[in-house]
Amino acid sequence: MTKITAIFGPGMPLRGNDIDTDRIIPARFLRCVTFDGLGEQVFADDRQQAQGQHPFDQPQYQGAKILVVNGNFGCGSSREHAPQAIAKWGIEAIVGESFAEIFFGNCLAMGVPCVTADAATVSQLHTGIEQDPSATVELDLETLQVRIGELTAAVNMGDGPRQMLQSGTWDACGQLVAQAENIKKTATQLPYMSWAG
Repeated sequence: MTKITAIFGPGMPLRGNDIDTDRIIPARFLRCVTFDGLGEQVFADDRQQAQGQHPFDQPQYQGAKILVVNGNFGCGSSREHAPQAIAKWGIEAIVGESFAEIFFGNCLAMGVPCVTADAATVSQLHTGIEQDPSATVELDLETLQVRIGELTAAVNMGDGPRQMLQSGTWDACGQLVAQAENIKKTATQLPYMSWAG
């Protein structure tokens, strides 16, 4: 089980409210059998319209680990492909003013922390990253703070999701693997496991 207590790395500013999952990963890419390759298609239509000026295409933000967004990010349909596409591109955490509930839950299930900050903090983060794209953004889940340069600001996350990330219990598959012996032992004690077919 992977414990997540902090994320460090370059940031990427993505401005705009109500960025929905249809924009994050257009519907035509949902036919995939696995999530592999979705990172290449994240924001495909927005990027095409921006003609190389979208943050996910701009050279100064390649390798970004922390995405900084505005309000109601990930609204719209509940497609799990949206956070998968963002993560497959390389984003490991998201700081925003607010998140759609299902999007937040899908990110948590993948171990991608989504923390909230007030509008002024998000604006400062956007500006700080734009002024120095090589600056390290630090997201600390222990202290619930985000840092870039001289800016240190508070972020928020519910106690339950935060504890899941810090303890590693966000990883349902990891929990199953870690408890494999206990699962086998319990299975031998279940009467219906020995029923004749």
